[in-house]
Amino acid sequence: MNNIEIAFILSFIAGLSTMIGSIFIFLKDKRGVVLKNSLSFAAGVMICVSAIDLIPESITMLYNGDKTCTFIMTFFFILIGILVSFIIDKCVPEFDEKRGGALLKIGIFSMIAIILHNIPEGVATFLSSATNIKLGIALTVAIALHNIPEGISISVPVYKASKSRKKALLYTFVSGMSEPFGAILAYLFLAPIINNTIMGILLSLIAGIMIHIGSLKLLPTALKYDNKKRTMMFFIIGIIFMYISHLLMR
Repeated sequence: MNNIEIAFILSFIAGLSTMIGSIFIFLKDKRGVVLKNSLSFAAGVMICVSAIDLIPESITMLYNGDKTCTFIMTFFFILIGILVSFIIDKCVPEFDEKRGGALLKIGIFSMIAIILHNIPEGVATFLSSATNIKLGIALTVAIALHNIPEGISISVPVYKASKSRKKALLYTFVSGMSEPFGAILAYLFLAPIINNTIMGILLSLIAGIMIHIGSLKLLPTALKYDNKKRTMMFFIIGIIFMYISHLLMR
């Protein structure tokens, strides 16, 4: 088995790990405890992955010798990402509120954002693995760890809104498979043209989208339920979880 084949397998494993987050839809949750805790946990993960992973990596890739210019560029594209997220929010149709429309919209919104996030991750996993298998494995493990709560942010609200495990699993699977799709794009088209500037811009844009979803969608929705202290506790746990997975990656 050559490095290219291993790189594809690793990107598939990283993407498939998103499905692990769907295990929560099989738990009984009459009081909505799993729902609110999952949403706040996923919010913590999204905000943390932006702060300690996406933004620093973007700064590194965009750095051209001028720190001020680099920070301005990074901040600018983060704002563009937030703006894009607002536009996506407006474009995703409203659903019947009595049937959990807000939750369904959050699930769809999260799926779109995570697809956008996973494609460059798939590119990075493939390119890293194709040149250095050990680096590719380490990257795959780290990505798999934070893909799990991303799966939660899609599957739990979609299931709670639609009462359909099949729909929740399908949405989560589609988002996860965007990872190997990124690997395919890298293999067919992007490898010769991808560079640090392009990747840095993409990471800044994705960070903006993640920050918007985590802070203005997932967390506020979780806080609508009772026991706000527990909600904030799971938000902090999500941050700690992501921070630990970041340390394991280094």
